Amino acid sequence: MSQSLTLRNIRMRIDTEDPLYPGQKKLKLQGRDLVNLPKAVFKIMELEVLDLSPEREACLDYKLHILPAEIGKLLNLTTLILDTNELLVVPVEITLLTNLERLTLSNNHLTELPNGIKRLKKLTSVHLANNKFQNFPNELCEVPTLVFLDISDNMIKMVPKKINKLKNLETLLLFINELNKLPDTIVQLTELRCLWLGNNQIKALPKGFGYLTKLDWKERYTSSTLDGNPLVDPPLEICRQGPEAIERYQGVGPNIDAEKKELENESSKRGIRGRTRAASDASKSLKSLENDKGRGSIDSTNIPDKQRGSFDSNIIRNKQRGSVDSTNIQKDGQRGSIDVSKFSTVRERGSLDATKFRPNKESGSPDATNTRTDRERGSIDATKPRTDKVRGSIDASSMRTYRESKTLSSETKK
Repeated sequence: MSQSLTLRNIRMRIDTEDPLYPGQKKLKLQGRDLVNLPKAVFKIMELEVLDLSPEREACLDYKLHILPAEIGKLLNLTTLILDTNELLVVPVEITLLTNLERLTLSNNHLTELPNGIKRLKKLTSVHLANNKFQNFPNELCEVPTLVFLDISDNMIKMVPKKINKLKNLETLLLFINELNKLPDTIVQLTELRCLWLGNNQIKALPKGFGYLTKLDWKERYTSSTLDGNPLVDPPLEICRQGPEAIERYQGVGPNIDAEKKELENESSKRGIRGRTRAASDASKSLKSLENDKGRGSIDSTNIPDKQRGSFDSNIIRNKQRGSVDSTNIQKDGQRGSIDVSKFSTVRERGSLDATKFRPNKESGSPDATNTRTDRERGSIDATKPRTDKVRGSIDASSMRTYRESKTLSSETKK
């Protein structure tokens, strides 16, 4: 029958209305055509989907044993279906099909894939279930476009660390193998939605399994997910609750990271607020100290210019020194301890306790209300001393001259 299939007859079998491949040119061969595959098939360069799988039971007696090297001529193929045959090897020419997106090779006798499979940069789906793979086909890890990978029901003992390169992988089927552990890097496959690990020898899941937040273990848990493993860390009942439960058990995952980051941010904010408050207080202190370049201990309300010493007055204007306890001092250059309400003279010295003091350059400790003369010395207790250069102890209400002191004394005796 296959000998009667000419190129024309084969073209008549091309289907463009398959709902699974809408608009694509598909050719399906089965039965006796698989035993003696017509060479004319490899001349139809426009083919996009080639299905060489005996799907129905009546066709299972007719299988493909060898895939011809001419397969490499069909450069427009996007899908190649070779399930349920008797293939032992896949010809290296398959790596020339650079437009290939879907490759199904399940239910054969394959032990490896041809070198160069990584050149198929458009591959999104690879089916390798129920073969005889003992080693994971490492080159598949170099195909970052992979979304679906089924390598279940083989004899694989180890998954390579570089599987983390498959950043777009959403489905990874590894059940019914001989795995005793998973690589730590598998937790980096954050797009994984379906991961089947059942019927292996896995005792523990790698730390950080909670990062696989999209896993459907909680919603669509099946026996192929984890059952059939001697799992103890985490226990199976925890795993059945999904990634969040595993994260809580392991103490590692995105939610825990978010909580830690939130605590760090809050702590950082508190530190910044504290530093800002301290800086503000320091700034206020500096401004207070630097105001008018004042020095010493100042307890006055308004001190305009370069004051020094200890002050307790309300308004002191120019170059005052010493301990001042007066309300208004208007002149310059005053020194000593002053307890005068209104003082109008300049460069006064000594301890003054007079209410009104008018003359200049007075020294000593006056205790008079009004003193008009200059350069008076000694202890003065007169109300209105009028003369100059008064010396000694004066205890009269009014004094005009220095010589009157003796007369006053003698008159008192009489």
